[in-house]
Amino acid sequence: MAAETELTADPDVAIVGAGPAGLTAALYLARFRRNVLVLHDGKSRALRIPLTHNAPGFPEGVRGPDLIARMTRHAVQYGAAIQEAEVTAIKAVTGGFRLHLGDGSTRVSRGVILATGVDLNQVDLPEAAHEAAIRAGVLRYCPVCDGYEHIGKRIGVIGCDTNGAAEALFLRGYSSDITLMPLNRPDISSAEARALIDAGIRLETGALLALEPGADHIIVRLDRGAPLTFDVIYPALGCRPRSILAEQLGLRLTEDGCVTSDSILDSRAAGVFAAGDLVEGLDQVSVAMGHGAVAATRAHNWLREQAQVTLRSQRTGR
Repeated sequence: MAAETELTADPDVAIVGAGPAGLTAALYLARFRRNVLVLHDGKSRALRIPLTHNAPGFPEGVRGPDLIARMTRHAVQYGAAIQEAEVTAIKAVTGGFRLHLGDGSTRVSRGVILATGVDLNQVDLPEAAHEAAIRAGVLRYCPVCDGYEHIGKRIGVIGCDTNGAAEALFLRGYSSDITLMPLNRPDISSAEARALIDAGIRLETGALLALEPGADHIIVRLDRGAPLTFDVIYPALGCRPRSILAEQLGLRLTEDGCVTSDSILDSRAAGVFAAGDLVEGLDQVSVAMGHGAVAATRAHNWLREQAQVTLRSQRTGR
């Protein structure tokens, strides 16, 4: 990421998270001439993207770290401050919010935008092997982002926690060679099983023994049958929304822990706004950017409304 900066005064808005949503919100607020501080822990999921061709405006593709660096520079250019710091808690206080940081310090802001994202449930591989498999393109977690790059390839879908059957059926639009490995989970309904058969998708059951990534393929070993070789696998193991701060502030959450989509327009917590993958819906860079723009604009307008209320109160002496 670009060199970071820090505000010396309390910000109008503190943004938690420096992914596409948080950085878009920072850019908009800075251009609204707001005093804005982005606090982040350096764990944006976008930083792990080896190369995406699904970000509008980058027809040759863009690496996640490069995209985040460009967006950071853009926001800082217009006055946003960026600070790497873990936000451990947020509490509403008179006139705004107090953010507690991992080093024991605090910051106070008038408004808050939560863009904390999600953590993936990953396949069981050593970290170095896992990241190498992602870089090699034999391990992918987003069929919406990357399915196009695997047209006609041998594709495996592993797990069913996020409806692996639906993921396999989606990927069938890119290849006729699809195998679903639900890992002994009973989640597949009879209707889904029929749809898989009708689509020509193979079903391989059994517990996962090992994954063996290579330079241009990946081998899956189950506890039954012969090893299976694929050009790429897509785990469907779900994710964990980073929603602790949202819960502390009283935002509405889905059963899965995401902030409900209606919170983009009305979080029901005055001065609090949400954006990005933390919000239920389609987890995409372009969607996160849109959320960031909406959240920033609503935060700016909310601050204007608060200023008008204060002014009226001063004039009437109430």
